[in-house]
Amino acid sequence: MAQKIQKETSSLESAMQRISEIVTSMEEGNLPLENLIDSYEEGIGLVKECQEKLDAAEKRIQIITRNAQGAMALSEFEEQEN
Repeated sequence: MAQKIQKETSSLESAMQRISEIVTSMEEGNLPLENLIDSYEEGIGLVKECQEKLDAAEKRIQIITRNAQGAMALSEFEEQEN
């Protein structure tokens, strides 16, 4: 299971890195219109993929949260504010 989590994290991090690269190349303004559209389309797909992975991770956190008696309990994931 640790390998699966590591693989998911790696692919999430890889996708986020690629999104960053796409944004940087688009901000430079040196791409032809067709390449901009292709990059935008790729970026949107990667964002969707990342969101799905984050949603799945959130659901896993909800599922493994246990109540005080040790029985499985579903509880909402509470995002920490910085």
